Amino acid sequence: MDARPTTDVAFTKSVKALQTRAGSRDAYARLEATGGWQDRVTPKLAEMLAGLDSFFLATASAAGRPYVQHRGGPPGFLRVLDARTLAFADFSGNRQYISAGNLAENDQAFLFLMDWSARRRIKVWGRARVVDDDPVLLARLSDPSYDAEPERAIVFTIEAWDTNCRQHIPRLVRAAG
Repeated sequence: MDARPTTDVAFTKSVKALQTRAGSRDAYARLEATGGWQDRVTPKLAEMLAGLDSFFLATASAAGRPYVQHRGGPPGFLRVLDARTLAFADFSGNRQYISAGNLAENDQAFLFLMDWSARRRIKVWGRARVVDDDPVLLARLSDPSYDAEPERAIVFTIEAWDTNCRQHIPRLVRAAG
């Protein structure tokens, strides 16, 4: 087991200090003693991913400027490549290329996954890279029945993931059509 708990991707010294002041540090210290959060895809996470048709990707520039981008596609377009790797076809959009540009200079990334109907959210920390020159990978990630042109692939290596509580998540049901 790695000497550092996976929760260290989010629980910085200042976060731990706030947890101590707020009274929640002991509970997270017990979690850290067992290694922290998950760092591999479980069958339950894979099942959720297979049904998702959107998520949010957060990146930051080299200077630390954050950026969050919605990603959408056919259900299951965020694919499991192996126990620690997710990937998706990056479709043509507004052509600003902020996420891709950020990843060129800072590979730290974050996925925020929401299943509104089941009131579940998953936070995934890791490292991501843009893949422009792998037609085999792009074909593996593409859905020929989906009417969008993939420009590239984004490959995400999981460092840690965690679920959030259901509190404050509204139950949204997809409209027909």
